[in-house]
Amino acid sequence: MPLTVKKIVLWRSEVDNKPGALASTIEPPAKAGADLKVIMGYRHPTAEGKAAIEVFPIVGKKLIAAAGTAGLAGAPIPTLLVEGDNKPALGHAVAQTIAAGGINIAFFMAQVVGKKFAAVIGFETEDDAKKAAPLIKKAAKRTSG
Repeated sequence: MPLTVKKIVLWRSEVDNKPGALASTIEPPAKAGADLKVIMGYRHPTAEGKAAIEVFPIVGKKLIAAAGTAGLAGAPIPTLLVEGDNKPALGHAVAQTIAAGGINIAFFMAQVVGKKFAAVIGFETEDDAKKAAPLIKKAAKRTSG
């Protein structure tokens, strides 16, 4: 699988950090037929009792309406979805290459399933995300072989 780097929009909601918050937030999109590739839920370490839920993709009128009823809205954080074949030290190579480009990462979430990996990387600006995309591809090429 060739490496892909795609700009995405995470849909985000701030919720009370309590049992069932994640399930109730993703229920309306699920019932509307959403096939979510990314679901992230985490509590805010500095906002007592609050959490954030982020999902992708939400596309089409039906899913957008369902997401809205759950309190989800398109997040303003420029985000890239990176997918491809996993290689040893790939995560480090990507992080190092982005850093060498003078780009600060707002967040980085990655996982490997079998021989494939997926990463969701957030940036401070759209310009940073645009600059990072070719750097990520360059880092992946350096680790292949």
